[in-house]
Amino acid sequence: MIKMPLKPRASQKELVRTMGDIEPRYRPQEAKVEADRCLYCFDAPCIMACPTGIDIPGFIKKIANANLVGSARVILESNILGASCARVCPTEVLCEGACVMLDRDEKPIKIGRLQRYATDALWEKKANPFPELPKRNGKKIALVGSGPASLGCAAELARLGYQAVVFEKDAEPGGLNRYGIAYYKMTPEVAKQEVKWVKDLGVEFRCKSEVGKNVPVAKLMKDFDALFLGVGLGQAHRLGVPGEDKKGVVEALEFIRWIHTKTLHQVPVGARVAVIGCGNTAIDAVTQAKRLGAKEAVIIYRRGEDDMPAYEYEYELAKADACGFLFHTAVVEVLGGKEVTALRLAKTKTDKNGKTEIVKGTEFEEPFDMVIKATGQEKQANLWKKLFPKLKFDPKGRIEVKKETGQTSIPKVFAGGDAVNGGREVVNAVAEGKKAALAIHAMLSGKTGSSPVQASRIGHRDGAKGSGFLRPVRVPELEAAYFAGKKNGAHHG
Repeated sequence: MIKMPLKPRASQKELVRTMGDIEPRYRPQEAKVEADRCLYCFDAPCIMACPTGIDIPGFIKKIANANLVGSARVILESNILGASCARVCPTEVLCEGACVMLDRDEKPIKIGRLQRYATDALWEKKANPFPELPKRNGKKIALVGSGPASLGCAAELARLGYQAVVFEKDAEPGGLNRYGIAYYKMTPEVAKQEVKWVKDLGVEFRCKSEVGKNVPVAKLMKDFDALFLGVGLGQAHRLGVPGEDKKGVVEALEFIRWIHTKTLHQVPVGARVAVIGCGNTAIDAVTQAKRLGAKEAVIIYRRGEDDMPAYEYEYELAKADACGFLFHTAVVEVLGGKEVTALRLAKTKTDKNGKTEIVKGTEFEEPFDMVIKATGQEKQANLWKKLFPKLKFDPKGRIEVKKETGQTSIPKVFAGGDAVNGGREVVNAVAEGKKAALAIHAMLSGKTGSSPVQASRIGHRDGAKGSGFLRPVRVPELEAAYFAGKKNGAHHG
């Protein structure tokens, strides 16, 4: 860790308020009222929008009937990380964004908060989500990395009778969920509880085990029947400007990791913090810097407000926390001696090809004592090419897989998560891990595992189709296609 002239700036009492749950758990009466609003749709669009295909009306109905353990089991059967997804999923573009209540000009059912209510109850009751497991079939699967994709894959494999062994280079398992989520959205305790649920399935975790260093690839290929790579992404992209290596310049995920591994009132932060980038991780960094006591926390983004990749909800959250935004602005140089004291910035413009360029004569300086880089993470293609020479990658450095199965160019090696999709939501990683588990099962047993379906459609002549597991829909994409069709004169019947 870089030693910086930064210091803690908030008391324990202040941090209880600023870093507490952004959406506290429902009280029983609140959950009952919200659950009773659900229409329990026959063709539920919320299920179609969930990448893991959770039976959403089914678990909500159980909440309405006060069967919280049963409700949680419905959730975890489809998504073993249902507790964390309840907190971090962008529900406004997934399940809640697809809720039919919106068609009636009413607020959507608060699916995320109801999901949290049920999974929290299971946790508090210390109930076993899967009391009955099949006998082990004698086959072993190695999983590299212990993030959401590997946890989703390992849980499904264990429920299919396989011995899953997870290799993690860190001291504790959990990956992004354990170290990379904004604290006010999800505390480390939630990630630890989900790992325990996976362990209770019989999954083995070998921490401080780094493949390619103290774990030879050849041994994995020899000792295990199949491998799953759920390795995530690498370090943040460099800014490529002078002074970038000064003390006080830190990666966003490293900063968030401090928050999850230190006592909150001991986390160092600057008085005036600049965050470079405008994705969801950038928002997590800037809001937490402000909540930790920074006097000012500012996003610097080279494009405009309409171009930022962050969700609208995240943007509104940062503005509510009084975070600043400098749009159409780029970093030219990090100023200071050994430690950052300011940034030299310049205004930008976008050409007709969508490329940004600096406007000459617009340079200016702003004082900052901490700079957080949130400009995306590098792919680890070179590392994995070295370890698995036959592994194929796409032009963007992502591992190439068969979309429906996660199988790579090496038949017994499967992959999922950020290393494959380039960086999406936790729920997408879990879904990709589950798909790979089902494909591994089919390859080794010749049997097809069952994927989530719409339970309300069981017995229907068209079958229990309509789950988002195989092909999830996203509300913004559907809206864009709809309005594009209307513009072009297409008929939608």
